[in-house]
Amino acid sequence: MNLFRLLQARASAGKPVRVALIGAGKFGSMFLAQVPHTPGLEVPIIVDIDRDRAREACRTVGWSAERIAATVFTDDGARAIAGGAMDVVVEATGNPAVGIKHARAAIAAGKHIVMVNVEADVLAGPLLAEEARKAGVVYSLAYGDQPALTAEMVDWARATGFRVVAAGKGTKYLPTYHDVTPDGVWQHYGLTAGEAQSAGMNPQMFNSFLDGTKSAIEMAAIANACGLDVPTEGLLFPPCGVDDLPHIMRPGDKGGVLERSGVVEVVSSLERDGRPVFRDLRWGVYVVLEAPNDYAADCFKQYGLKTDASGRFAAMYKPYHLIGLELNISVLSAALRGEPTGQAFGFRGDVASVAKRNLRAGEMLDGEGGYTVWGKLVPAAASLKAGALPIGLAHRLKLKHDVAHGEIVRWSDVEFDANNETIKTRKTMEAAFAK
Repeated sequence: MNLFRLLQARASAGKPVRVALIGAGKFGSMFLAQVPHTPGLEVPIIVDIDRDRAREACRTVGWSAERIAATVFTDDGARAIAGGAMDVVVEATGNPAVGIKHARAAIAAGKHIVMVNVEADVLAGPLLAEEARKAGVVYSLAYGDQPALTAEMVDWARATGFRVVAAGKGTKYLPTYHDVTPDGVWQHYGLTAGEAQSAGMNPQMFNSFLDGTKSAIEMAAIANACGLDVPTEGLLFPPCGVDDLPHIMRPGDKGGVLERSGVVEVVSSLERDGRPVFRDLRWGVYVVLEAPNDYAADCFKQYGLKTDASGRFAAMYKPYHLIGLELNISVLSAALRGEPTGQAFGFRGDVASVAKRNLRAGEMLDGEGGYTVWGKLVPAAASLKAGALPIGLAHRLKLKHDVAHGEIVRWSDVEFDANNETIKTRKTMEAAFAK
């Protein structure tokens, strides 16, 4: 609650919080839109593989010509991190391998790292967070994105003495979406391919939101940051509106759909027949909590909180998330408080690659949101036991064996370079955090 006051003090002292942004896509652009309106916050360097696109992003979000001229635009992330008096590095590329590389470079340079790149966090976040803690810098999930917002609600519930029954987010989901490819994605968003292209929308990225992969990645990040469990058979995606959260998102022995208490889960904004859910939570996040005693349960009723029939289960939710428009909270929390807005402390959830169709030996995997695989949330221990290939590494790997539609792709099914730095980092993380 004191970030703005702390930032004003820095601004008055002539010591602004300085940020290096890596990746000027949609998330990065939304963050940049807020910078001119946040005295005491500066972004003197922007890293992007397309420097002209990054400059255009700044113009699009309203940066003045003078501010753009005073900014360094480069495609060399390592050099940008190593040089300059930066307080915080924001990694917003979305590429897991690149994200891990940048995070380690920031940690080595003594700079805080805000990981918008949740794909990298799920692949190796527990290890990166531990390395940052040992180095005395902050490794943080990105506020504005749903994992950090959910982690905040979980922390609020626990700090006020409630037991967390379930936590997660909403999304648009039907079971058939798991097999959707980039060729068919736009009809589910109510767009034509031409409209999407003119808006600069990437079909593979948006397909990862639809086919369940992004939801799995975000729930793994929440589980690893909050110490919550992962559903044994993967996400259920139950249709559920905000008024029904306390009824549906409770354990099965209490009348709900959860296998137990203390899990992550995603609720769908669509009924299974495609009808919209009443008062859906498509854009938001939630936490279901349990009253620890009869007195607290009575207070739920007295203060108008919607509960289940027993009066013991209730929910809090945030109906929207504003992604990059809210990123300042993570940046300032790291720089001014030395605190993350969520970070992995364990390896509880993983995201396994699952075949979208019958795959044949010799085919090349094309990663999340593509034509070959989608990401399924699984308990980390089960993933390791099965030898599942993480979705974050299912890029440009050739299959050695056929994999049937709906089956998990395993390490043994693909050709890979054991000396690849990203793979080595992942294996190191598994060895350090596997239970």
